[in-house]
Amino acid sequence: MFKTRFARCTLFTLFSLVVFCCVPLLAWPAEADTSLAPYFFVESENAAEGNEEKFPLLDTQAEVNISGVIAQVKVRQKYANRGNRPIHARYIFPGSTRAAVHGLTMTIGEREIRAQIKERQAAQAVYEQARSEGKSAALLSQERPNVFSMAVANILPGDVIDVELVYTELLRPENGVYEFVYPTVVGPRYSSGHEDQTKSQWVKNPYLKEGSDPKTGFGIYTRLAAGMPVKDISSPSHAVNVDYESPDTARISLNGQDFGGNRDFILRYRLDGDAIATGLMLFEGQDENFFLLMAQPPRRPAVSQIPSREYIFVVDVSGSMHGFPLDTSKTLLSGLIGSLRPQDRFNMIFFSGGNEVMAPASVSATPENIRKALDMLNNFRGGGGTELLPALQTAMDMPTGEGASRSVLVITDGYISAEKEAFELIRENLGQSNLFAFGIGSSVNRHLIEGLAVAGRGEPFVLTDPSEAPTVVQRFRNYISAPVLTGIKVSYEGFDAYDVEPEHIPDLFAQRPLLVLGKWRGQRDGQIVISGVNGGGVFKQSFKVNEAKPDAKNAGLRALWARSRLTQLSDYGQGESEEQKAAIINLGLTYELLTAHTSFVAVDEIVRNVGGTGEVVRQPTPLPQGVSELALGVHRVPEPEFWLLALVALLAIWPLTRRAGALS
Repeated sequence: MFKTRFARCTLFTLFSLVVFCCVPLLAWPAEADTSLAPYFFVESENAAEGNEEKFPLLDTQAEVNISGVIAQVKVRQKYANRGNRPIHARYIFPGSTRAAVHGLTMTIGEREIRAQIKERQAAQAVYEQARSEGKSAALLSQERPNVFSMAVANILPGDVIDVELVYTELLRPENGVYEFVYPTVVGPRYSSGHEDQTKSQWVKNPYLKEGSDPKTGFGIYTRLAAGMPVKDISSPSHAVNVDYESPDTARISLNGQDFGGNRDFILRYRLDGDAIATGLMLFEGQDENFFLLMAQPPRRPAVSQIPSREYIFVVDVSGSMHGFPLDTSKTLLSGLIGSLRPQDRFNMIFFSGGNEVMAPASVSATPENIRKALDMLNNFRGGGGTELLPALQTAMDMPTGEGASRSVLVITDGYISAEKEAFELIRENLGQSNLFAFGIGSSVNRHLIEGLAVAGRGEPFVLTDPSEAPTVVQRFRNYISAPVLTGIKVSYEGFDAYDVEPEHIPDLFAQRPLLVLGKWRGQRDGQIVISGVNGGGVFKQSFKVNEAKPDAKNAGLRALWARSRLTQLSDYGQGESEEQKAAIINLGLTYELLTAHTSFVAVDEIVRNVGGTGEVVRQPTPLPQGVSELALGVHRVPEPEFWLLALVALLAIWPLTRRAGALS
């Protein structure tokens, strides 16, 4: 009898303990993929352990010069060794998906070393040899079209080393608004094993804890010379000071109120009268000549009847979406789903480590079904991994309704490392559908967002603030209502153009100019003619070549043409044969362009650290603004209400435990 009562007492006690310990765990997000997430950097409390060395990047300053539609950007990174032993620094930083990176310079004291472009493996070998020989060196490599890595070897105690990279970017307005984006921080990437792990080691770069003070300085200075009077200069991301030098020239700087290096810097402006700078730009080089044509499309035609449509919403509810990004997604989706018509059909797929589908097949957009969808959405708080590929496959496998045009809408911050795999999946399975990608957050993975749209023959949209949701909803509705121009063709009459990008111009949906980049030879004569169909009518526009004059200020066209060709060869995952790889390498070496297979390397020939010994330090980066530690697979401490629930459960069981003890 005693043993039975003792066993009961023990059972009750263990049960109470399990309840007390496990109930709070209900608050923790499922699928916390800690083994796959970037790790935290834990700062040492003992300065004698070289704590200062863990932050070799002192400062990043960007100098932007916008002339017409071309932005020239110089990024200066200052590295320093404030410790007492040599170090080798590694740093991951973002870039624009449209950037043509074509220069790197390293400065040590009074010595300035200009980097050379080499095949990636050869550049890595040069860098490693310089490091082992004790020479200071810098290596710039591309990890993704919008993610770069910088390695600086043999930074001696007391050293300050400046590394400057240069890139060129083309600005393409929409609805009269020009936008320049400078990404400042790489968001953490979820690695699921779908991608080539040997090419994704950079995702393990450390991050500072949420709320940590920034360890580096950041500044960005912009000079805008539009060539026409400018108005409405603003930044939705940062507080800025705007000083006009003249009606068409202005200087823009941060006002310094807060740290600006944890979110994309976005600059927007209009030209007076909402005009768009269109026309022909020419550049005569030593070996090749280049041209850029920007043509204003016709106005969108009026549409009296929009056919019924089917929408599949693929919604990211993973850990990185916790808080502001998911709240913004809910606002966006409320507008998108709420604007559907009864004749439309829709479905929703929510994904994190797994995925959940609202219905086996799309349902009518009735008020009841819309309410059900929004109720499901509001139950998600954000947690777990980011398994985008299975969610996309689920969307592709859904039965298609007859007589309806299907659109797939992906809503995510894009924090995955399997971008190319996603692009390939879409190309191989999308069929006759279109895919639209909505990037949510202060520093979204624009390479993924833009690439999904390119692969899906759709359009990318980026929201950095919840207040932008209504505008984006209206843009999307305008976009799908009717194309601006279809059947677009470009012909050259008496003008010897070749190597034109893009080779085929897709239908134009958004109200933005047509862009054509190419080379030309022979006489500067003849004309370029653009034609297409607009709302049932024929549209034609011609440009006389001899009315445009070559200008040395247009030298950036050389790098921009090469970057455009690179986009077609490499960026959006159409597979990469040995022939394509060779073409990419040749492109990078010929035009001194950073690519996936070419890198910049600079070496100071002075031996400064005999033996080359030193500690490799990975510079930790801040989390993007609005992104929580859940993006890194880190469990949060349970909320107080869950601890209260656990205490109530324990108090409820405690009398039973006492009674069992008394019986024993």
